[in-house]
Amino acid sequence: MIPIAQPLLGEEEAEAAAAVVRSGWLSQGVQVAAFEAEFAALVGTPHACAVSNCTTALHLALLVAGVGAGDEVITVSHSFIATANVIRQCGATPVFVDVEPGTWTLDPERIAAAVTPRTKAILCVHQIGMPADLARILPLAQAHGLPLIEDAACAIGAEIRLDGAWTPLGGPVGDVACFSFHPRKVITTGEGGMLTTRRADWDAQFRLLRQHGMTVSDAVRHGSTQVIFEEYPVSGFNYRMTDMQAAIGRRQLQRLPEIIARRRSLAARYGELLAGTPGVRPPVEPDWARSNWQSYAVRLPDGADQARVMQAMLDRGVATRRGVMCAHLEAAYDGAEAPPLPQSETAHLRCLLLPLYAQMTEADQITVVEALREALAAEPLAPGALAEVA
Repeated sequence: MIPIAQPLLGEEEAEAAAAVVRSGWLSQGVQVAAFEAEFAALVGTPHACAVSNCTTALHLALLVAGVGAGDEVITVSHSFIATANVIRQCGATPVFVDVEPGTWTLDPERIAAAVTPRTKAILCVHQIGMPADLARILPLAQAHGLPLIEDAACAIGAEIRLDGAWTPLGGPVGDVACFSFHPRKVITTGEGGMLTTRRADWDAQFRLLRQHGMTVSDAVRHGSTQVIFEEYPVSGFNYRMTDMQAAIGRRQLQRLPEIIARRRSLAARYGELLAGTPGVRPPVEPDWARSNWQSYAVRLPDGADQARVMQAMLDRGVATRRGVMCAHLEAAYDGAEAPPLPQSETAHLRCLLLPLYAQMTEADQITVVEALREALAAEPLAPGALAEVA
């Protein structure tokens, strides 16, 4: 079986976790602090705050941005449902706008029409590792006086060109970026998340809220030679990362350059192999973006049944996933108002995610493409669907 994804872990990560176990300090401590500092240096930001996962990171970002009951947040439906859920969990309403074809990221042309007096923030998504067009989104956010939150769950290692220079996502360009370390992501800590920001006041609030609103952390109190009593000025959450997770994350950061290089090489090879597959549209990487290729999404020819193609490939030993979900199509969002979202629905219903992970071989990729071609050969495609796509 060729899986859809596979984390790249080794003895270094196992030994890092074991060292934490032997140390006797397992919760948020020195390893988390070191992981935060190393992550901040990697993406070029003064502040990075580790949390339990990216969903909790997004929740804190929205809360600190001032999102609350009765507010609206402009975002995309075309994302994992956590993006919309965290808005609701703040008591606010997600206002869905469509995505651009090809990149499947938030369409800047749709933002202005979605702004209302209740709009509190813009939440863009760097979907499956492809950067959103921040050079066009940020000026719109600034013109309307709205904070810009980047859902960078999939995007560690991706880059964007701004003012002629390449910069890693997470600087951030907006007010805060949120990352995930789930096993499906490019690097992993099992679970875990990170918020990055240039705003010291926001970072201080993230750190307060992630540990129940407690003014003194366990690690600080434990290491003090003086008796310290903490205070709780606000009601917070238990959104902390463990030192075991952080120790693994530090080793994963060391692997990141080789992982990104390998993924980009595999993505380029997929492009070459798929060039001989009529009707299949590969993903689009604009000249201002460098994806980390967290996933490789292809659009199927018109008339191909997504589920049948996936089953045929699975029968050949190749795992796939459907295109990224759309929250507005789920029962949890029945009744939610949404404008027509044709590009989002096309990406969800007509796209397929192919296996991509650092350990893949060229033989694996050939097997994947051959399985896709065989599956499509059995499909009753629409007239003209097999015409070559320029």
